[in-house]
Amino acid sequence: MNQLDNLTVAQAHQLLKKREVSSTDLTSAYIERVEKLESHVQALVTRTAEVAMQQAARADERIARGDIQPLTGIPGIIKDVICTKGIRTTCSSKMLENFIPPYNAAVIERLQAAGMVMMGKANMDEFAMGSSNENSAFFPTRNPWDITRVPGGSSGGSAASVAAGEALYSLGSDTGGSIRLPASFCNLVGLKPTYGRVSRYGLVAFASSLDQIGPFARTVTDTALVFSTIAGYDERDSTSVNIEADNFTSCLDGDIRGMKIGVPGEYFVEGMQPGVKKAVEDAINKLEELGAVVDRSVSLPSTPYALAVYYILAPSEASANLARYDGVKYGYVYPDSENMWEVMEKTREFGFGPEVKRRIMLGTYALSAGYYDAYYLKAQKVRTIICREFSGAFEKYDALVTPTAPCIAFKMGEKLDDPLQMYLTDVCTLPVNIAGIPAISIPAGFSEGMPVGLQIMAKPFDEKTLFKIGYAYEQATDWHKHMPALA
Repeated sequence: MNQLDNLTVAQAHQLLKKREVSSTDLTSAYIERVEKLESHVQALVTRTAEVAMQQAARADERIARGDIQPLTGIPGIIKDVICTKGIRTTCSSKMLENFIPPYNAAVIERLQAAGMVMMGKANMDEFAMGSSNENSAFFPTRNPWDITRVPGGSSGGSAASVAAGEALYSLGSDTGGSIRLPASFCNLVGLKPTYGRVSRYGLVAFASSLDQIGPFARTVTDTALVFSTIAGYDERDSTSVNIEADNFTSCLDGDIRGMKIGVPGEYFVEGMQPGVKKAVEDAINKLEELGAVVDRSVSLPSTPYALAVYYILAPSEASANLARYDGVKYGYVYPDSENMWEVMEKTREFGFGPEVKRRIMLGTYALSAGYYDAYYLKAQKVRTIICREFSGAFEKYDALVTPTAPCIAFKMGEKLDDPLQMYLTDVCTLPVNIAGIPAISIPAGFSEGMPVGLQIMAKPFDEKTLFKIGYAYEQATDWHKHMPALA
């Protein structure tokens, strides 16, 4: 596979377009790579080599007719929280271990229309609840940069698979940082789109007012190409916003002179690792060198409350969404029960893992009589304040930049027994989901040999600004070209 190593989506597209390589050859090479590396990385819950080869053959026929789109014939991987017709979709939970959806998610329909080649379904934290990918019911995924460390969560398998070179792009979902955190930990570009920009039809729900599907790739250009394919209105999703999807690569000119960028001080949290802080500050200085007008005195004073708001709202929505797993309709059912109530109790006891049960209980408590006003209602009011602060900032600035995470990827098991320390990993990413705005994490250097991410935020539906700034920074640095030794 030497000549196909380290390809980007854009490069692979050109090779396919010029007929210098076939999708069948490309896919075969990546299947070999998956077979070689999976025992080390453990990124995939389900491999779909046979499906991938069938899709590659159809892609080659399509290319022969001159019908080629940016993702036609290019191997990708899908987070196992996104429904795929006829292919197991587990959410990395025993509850859905043998669930085979009868329909495709909207993003899968869009990818199939573009000629996708699906290599498999990516491992994740169970029901997307976690920051390390150690909450999978099956096995933990490992970081290709250091297999003793976590890849981040919950979309850890999606990130690790691309970082290891098992696919050229992947899809994840982001409820509180689940795309951006793994992107930071694995030296990738990861986009959390504006809430409502990508259809959630066929995305297994965790927290419905926060969830959003987005892409991982190795470059900003590749991320924009994937996003251009999956974005757009879908009437089957009541939260989908009817704004025409754009060609998000049209803004990639590398010129950010005069753009106003704010740096909110609240994101440089106490306890941030010095190496991470230095890498982020160096990245901000680079943006200034490129001609951006940087203001380091920005304040978003309600940011410190975002963590508490999130861990009231997200578990509350999870409590409601996960009530459907009752041993009656579909999924796992506890076999040896006397009556319906015992079936329900035992199914949930043995079907859900400890983190999922923890969040269901937190949410049920926050929604219960006597506590609803004190917790859930108050959290919604603080959410409104956080949204207003972002709106005020975007009246003055084109974008805000922050660290993606306060730390580099940590050792496996290091935070597993301390939920609060695990939750604090997402302290820089949570506010974005609370406000529903778009944000991207891009490679911004290294600390102790591990990747560091820079997070860029923009106003709703202004993903183009994220791509424009991210691309300019990427062209002026070479962090995105660094590959893990494993790959």
